[in-house]
Amino acid sequence: MHRATLREVAERAGVHPATASRALNAATESMVNAATAARIQKVAKELGYSPNPIARSLKTSRSSSIGLVIPDLTNPLFPPIVRGIEDVLRAVGYNAWIVNTDNQGDVEAAAVVSLRQRNVEGFVFATALLDHPLLEELAAASIPMVLVNRKTAGGADIPSVTSDDAAGVALAVKHLVDLGHRHIVHLAGPQDTSTGATRRKAFRQALEDNDLPHESSRITLCETWSEEAGAHGMGVLLDSDTPFTAVIAGNDQLALGAYDALAERGLRCPADVSVVGFNDIPYIDKVFPPMTTVHIPHVEIGAEAGRLLLEQLNDPTRHPRSLLLPTTLVVRGSTGPANPARAA
Repeated sequence: MHRATLREVAERAGVHPATASRALNAATESMVNAATAARIQKVAKELGYSPNPIARSLKTSRSSSIGLVIPDLTNPLFPPIVRGIEDVLRAVGYNAWIVNTDNQGDVEAAAVVSLRQRNVEGFVFATALLDHPLLEELAAASIPMVLVNRKTAGGADIPSVTSDDAAGVALAVKHLVDLGHRHIVHLAGPQDTSTGATRRKAFRQALEDNDLPHESSRITLCETWSEEAGAHGMGVLLDSDTPFTAVIAGNDQLALGAYDALAERGLRCPADVSVVGFNDIPYIDKVFPPMTTVHIPHVEIGAEAGRLLLEQLNDPTRHPRSLLLPTTLVVRGSTGPANPARAA
């Protein structure tokens, strides 16, 4: 099927292609005589012409698009964050190219190359690892970008929007202490991410602050942010000699895995073991029992990331800044008073 070209529109309307281009671009339409612009637009409609955004971006170096790089699109954490980013960008005429990396570095690197070839003007990364050479390389090249939900530990000062994870863990521990729990364990997420490392460190500090047992056996490391990893980690804790009446998971998916492991052992939540998640992902209140979890402001995190990126695009000389958004504890049915028998 033939696709009408700008030159064909110009010839039919009896104008130069540059005039036709200006008349068909909302940003430059005012530069063309109103009657001429109307004639060009009428011809374009008759021919079924639509501008080629990629060709235009190659000519102007402006694509009005950004790359949004996500580690796992099946993780319910990310859709509300994406929504926040897109709400902000769409309002000013930007679109997002969304790519999923499956937590694979080579996939991410290839996606970044592909997006840059499409002339995206900046990036939002939700894939940041503490040690992330690709992001350091992009930062050194002054590529506009923002990290969302995670940060790097490298030397580059990359803008980021994250939640106050340490405060969230402290709220979770205090809630359990108020319920009488003194033996609490932690399912820690991958330690190559800022979320996993920060929440693990905050858990240990919260135990110390509340004069609770805080030996290293109370923390089990999970290799991935997944339900399967949470179930495996919970099984390790249940098979250990460490007594506990409550578990705080590094995220809600690990906590769902804890649910599975407890049910497999015939243990009840919260009668035998209380469970606290982290992130408050969509529908976590619909599981049984509804999960007590630390809420992070998903949509706001995305929206702020979009605003930070626009700041860079509008003023490349502006000093980069990062935001830490507050967390809250949402108490539901998965936590209850400590079971003395389990503590023993």
